Amino acid sequence: MSAHRNDDNITELKQYFSAVIDWVSSVFPNIEPEMRGLEWGRLYEKYHRQAYDPKIIESKIKELYADPYVKNHKGIFEYVLGGCVDTKLLDVRVFDEATKRAVYAKQTQRAEESHTSNCPLCALARDANNSKIWKLSDMDADHVTAWSKGGATDIKNCQMLCKSHNRAKGNK
Repeated sequence: MSAHRNDDNITELKQYFSAVIDWVSSVFPNIEPEMRGLEWGRLYEKYHRQAYDPKIIESKIKELYADPYVKNHKGIFEYVLGGCVDTKLLDVRVFDEATKRAVYAKQTQRAEESHTSNCPLCALARDANNSKIWKLSDMDADHVTAWSKGGATDIKNCQMLCKSHNRAKGNK
């Protein structure tokens, strides 16, 4: 800003502002209330060189608005612009079924090989459950590092716990 304090007009600023607004309008055909207050200048600088199909963008946005696991609707727009990769933008706290099944299969295989429980906390116990193989339906997906403490909702941060241990664990 200080570099332009002696400028005698705002033509350059108006042109940039118009370019940002035109780009947003061309990518997002429908205006949503959550679009207010987003850092459109930063998003423009980061994404305006990529080509987008507004119909595909709109379809993805509608799908994400309808998803009950998406907690941050403001993050949908940058998530879609970025190729639907950074789920942190959506505040998704629930693991999808494919992740649960993959982690369950890996833990169960390891547990069967070592003759311990597929619930890591049961495996540490000195009771009848320390070698129990739980069914997938008797287990819950858990964040190894709590979501509230910055843990991601991805396969690297997922572990399957028996329902009683998951409920007892809380936000640790």
